[in-house]
Amino acid sequence: MPLNVPSRHNEKLSQLLARINEDLELQQLWKCANITAVDRAGISDHGEVHIQIVANAALKMLRLLADADVETGVVKDYSLTYEDAEVIVVLAACLHDVGMAVHRDNHEQYSLMLAAPKARELLTNLYEEPERTIMVSEVLHAVIAHRWDVHCNTIEAGILKVADALDLTQGRSRIPFEAGLTNIHSVSAMAIDSVALEKGETAPIRIVITMSNSAGIFQVDELLKRKLKNSSIAPYVRVVARIEGETEKRLVEFYSISQEPQREEVVI
Repeated sequence: MPLNVPSRHNEKLSQLLARINEDLELQQLWKCANITAVDRAGISDHGEVHIQIVANAALKMLRLLADADVETGVVKDYSLTYEDAEVIVVLAACLHDVGMAVHRDNHEQYSLMLAAPKARELLTNLYEEPERTIMVSEVLHAVIAHRWDVHCNTIEAGILKVADALDLTQGRSRIPFEAGLTNIHSVSAMAIDSVALEKGETAPIRIVITMSNSAGIFQVDELLKRKLKNSSIAPYVRVVARIEGETEKRLVEFYSISQEPQREEVVI
């Protein structure tokens, strides 16, 4: 599945997307990451569909912030452009989970190992030195900072952290639920119907989460909230979560407590 991201008039982003879609090594890393996530760990998808969702969400948030004149790290500290910031967030989105191909645990660190040479390769001839090294450094910072408890030094890194947490809808998180694992992670994941990004009135970004059941609040509170709180873009984001319909959808018919240990199913 080709990565489909609206490059608009950003020629460097357009060229980067073409290179990504021709890169068989990167595409295989996404597949390997998904084998680790879905087939071996039994958690939600972390493959090419996840990458598509995160890259598009990150780019949309960056453009909403640009419309509000929020200055990005690469513009502020290196006098580069918003177009360069778009390249950073999209490339970081494409590389943030490649470490999952090595191991689920501490995958952010493994992602750095694989992302460093790949980012430099993909940016060759798009940027000359020293700009290429600047761009690679900014991409790697965003990759490591997508872990919820790592501080974000740039707007770009904060965007990726939050975008990663927006892959929440039930169609994306139903693997543990359909496998018969009934706990707060699987049930709350099934309760999220949609996630929308909009231009806000009191803040540049408005995230609207539609739920079929109030159990979805767990996803918002435990996953999105903690990432947003530890991001660099928290002052620019408002989150609205609402239950659609007059009655809540029943997700579980019967629940009993077992002595058998259950693992965490959802990792963002």
